[in-house]
Amino acid sequence: MEIFMILVFLLGYIFIATEHGVKINKSATALFICGILWLLCLLSAAQFVPTVQAEAFGRFLQENPDLLNESLYKQCLSFVVDVQILGYAGEAAETILFLMGAMTIVELIDTHDGFNFITQRITTKNKIKLLWIISILTFFMSALLDNMTTAIVMVMLLRKLVGNYKERWLFASVIIIAANSGGVWSPIGDVTTIMLWVKGNISSLATIKGLFLPSLVSCLIPTFLAARLLKGILRAPSKAKEHKDAIPVFSQKESLSILILGVLVLLMVPVLKSFCHFPPFLGIITGLGVMWIYTDILYKRKKNIAEVSKRKVSQIIRNIDMSTILFFLGILMAVSALSSVGILQKFSSFLDSSIHNVYVINLLIGGLSAIVDNVPLVASAIGMYSIPSAADLAAATDLTYMQAFLQDGTFWQFLAYCAGVGGSMLIIGSAAGVVVMGLEKISFGWYLKNISLMAFTGYIAGALVYIFI
Repeated sequence: MEIFMILVFLLGYIFIATEHGVKINKSATALFICGILWLLCLLSAAQFVPTVQAEAFGRFLQENPDLLNESLYKQCLSFVVDVQILGYAGEAAETILFLMGAMTIVELIDTHDGFNFITQRITTKNKIKLLWIISILTFFMSALLDNMTTAIVMVMLLRKLVGNYKERWLFASVIIIAANSGGVWSPIGDVTTIMLWVKGNISSLATIKGLFLPSLVSCLIPTFLAARLLKGILRAPSKAKEHKDAIPVFSQKESLSILILGVLVLLMVPVLKSFCHFPPFLGIITGLGVMWIYTDILYKRKKNIAEVSKRKVSQIIRNIDMSTILFFLGILMAVSALSSVGILQKFSSFLDSSIHNVYVINLLIGGLSAIVDNVPLVASAIGMYSIPSAADLAAATDLTYMQAFLQDGTFWQFLAYCAGVGGSMLIIGSAAGVVVMGLEKISFGWYLKNISLMAFTGYIAGALVYIFI
């Protein structure tokens, strides 16, 4: 049964990686393999639960004495349904709720023109100077927003400034790299970092301190290499007819207040987590509640605005990319199914015995994240390894290696870096890359030929900085 489950997961992985070729949405594939894998878990419950989950299964039977007279299969079935599926679903829900809240806050800022205060202040016509401004701005913006949203905002800005589409491809490629690098050093900047943070593998301050410099290096080096390809003054894009579907309903001052409030509530999430142990998903939905109340009060004061023109949270929440949310749900639960039967634990044991080096393991994961989605890679790593207890450390034959898996240990921090930055090496390796590829129609071959080596150079340079520090 284990081999069959692995084949199902790998086949689904192939369909996810080749989504644009097979024309099947990766969210549909993730949900399908999630259901199939858990069905296989239920069918084989009596085979793996008494051995793989022996300790937890024993506690479950003690807490539910009414099951003692039932058959082993029914006992195991109840354990899988009531403990494993519900437990893993709860863990996945923490990440899902956080993402939904964060995406809604960002959408609320965007629909009320909050980001215009940033983009309108870039007026330079010097190509090299503009590239550096966009790169640094993207790097820091993606630490607060998700890297995909940052990439969209910056590409929209590019269209107003850069007329030549080939030059715009170069600028857009740097945006991909900067967005992925910037999302790594912040606990709320990239979905894979969010996953590690929500699970407690990394903490806010330690992540910022440990990953800021490597991430900055991985952004600056490709920007420097790309800048050498640019010369002269920008040729402005041809003036196109502007179509305004909606008249702004808020003043510039009110839009700015929404931007400031949105940034503050996003920043408060890691602060509350660090000092009050407030769960991140509760922090983000509380922040969304604050934003919702504030914007409703603003709309209440504007009596002359038609209801159809209002962009309240209850309306813009429909614009949230539910397909992406469902993909995360499906892939997290699919990986949990592999963990529940012990497959991931066996794979981690293989890596420990054959490689036994956290840097090499993570560099390999980073290389894979350029080819396949980094979400299942990080989810698999979380399933393969756990934070060791005091008893685990006491029994460890290699204490230094085991300590790398403690909270904020080398393995988890370097995993966040490699999975996030490694996705820049191919345009299909990250959400930011895929969305920019769609917006600017950048070809896979052009990116591979002109950008991949730059991204790889930055990836390795940042990794060496982390290792030597």
